Amino acid sequence: MSEPVIALTKALIAEKSISPDDKNCQQILIDRLKPLGFTIEKMNFGNTKNLWAFHGNSSEPTLMFAGHTDVVPAGDESKWRYPPYTPTIDDNNRLYGRGASDMKSGVAAMICAAEDFVKQYPNHSGRVAFLITSDEEADASDGTVKVVDALMSNNERVDYCIVGEPSSNQILGDQIKNGRRGSLTANLVIHGIQGHVAYPDLAENPIHRFAPALNELVNTVWDNGNQYFPPTTMQIANINGGTGAENVIPGDLTIQFNFRYSSELTESEIKSRVEQILTKYNLNYTLTWRHSGKPFLTPKGLLTDSLAEAIKTLTGVDTALSTTGGTSDGRFIAKMGCQVVEFGVLSKTIHKIDENVDCQDITVLKAIYQRVLEKLLLKAPK
Repeated sequence: MSEPVIALTKALIAEKSISPDDKNCQQILIDRLKPLGFTIEKMNFGNTKNLWAFHGNSSEPTLMFAGHTDVVPAGDESKWRYPPYTPTIDDNNRLYGRGASDMKSGVAAMICAAEDFVKQYPNHSGRVAFLITSDEEADASDGTVKVVDALMSNNERVDYCIVGEPSSNQILGDQIKNGRRGSLTANLVIHGIQGHVAYPDLAENPIHRFAPALNELVNTVWDNGNQYFPPTTMQIANINGGTGAENVIPGDLTIQFNFRYSSELTESEIKSRVEQILTKYNLNYTLTWRHSGKPFLTPKGLLTDSLAEAIKTLTGVDTALSTTGGTSDGRFIAKMGCQVVEFGVLSKTIHKIDENVDCQDITVLKAIYQRVLEKLLLKAPK
């Protein structure tokens, strides 16, 4: 296909940018934006490349597109239909390659939308901006979170943000993510006493000791959710105990579990309730926590309405607002006080072998982004 947005998507997929290695992706984007008069600022931290770019007047509303150029590893490349870093379009007009959906097509669509918008309206009101990172799929410690802090310290203003993550479910445009649940991970060690299985009186089995507490943890109703968020969930991610020998009672049991929590709970409330359960069963334990992000929400308003109108006009689809799914960099951007949504192509094949995207969806996504730019920046709503 000859469309510029497809060509750019393919160029990005061809870069083996396994997180946090950007390879040459952001330079490809810079080479597209700089001739249009975009101000370019590289904001690199550690091994992470970050790009902040903008065009227009910062005294008026800013619409920022956010995304990432990094991808997860392809795994066993021999199992792919086509080489994962050789972008290939099949007979059904589907583009295959790692990052095709998550989210190099989204990055290409936002760049090409801005290109056409600026060419058509070089003296547009407001400002179109980009925040692009290479550290979203890994630790997310040197990417968007640090750029946002730097922008806030410089008093940079962002009014609206579209994160180009693959948000659609069954067809392009059927879903906009207008928020996400919080994410909190517990790393728990239950301490026992190692011994011979034939002499349990001389040992203390941490698996046996933990079993009643585990039952209570997995059957607890943490909350009932609300009009914006589904109920909080807790899932065991990893559990391990034993030496591998059949005749040894383990000394320790390690458990890792994650909460995806609604705005009905706080981080501290979850921690307190978990510790109450562990204490209730008189367990000897060590517990550490990793908090990945608080819940955030953009209520229905100008950004969601503008995006919904663009989707309806260009696809005929009546979109729905959703807060389901995992975390995204939107949780960091929300700190800026702007309206934040996520909208992109289908999420069906992300992180999978044979990740792919419908080429027509990429071209329509680009048109949707451009229509939102026209809606929000040409009249410069306050």
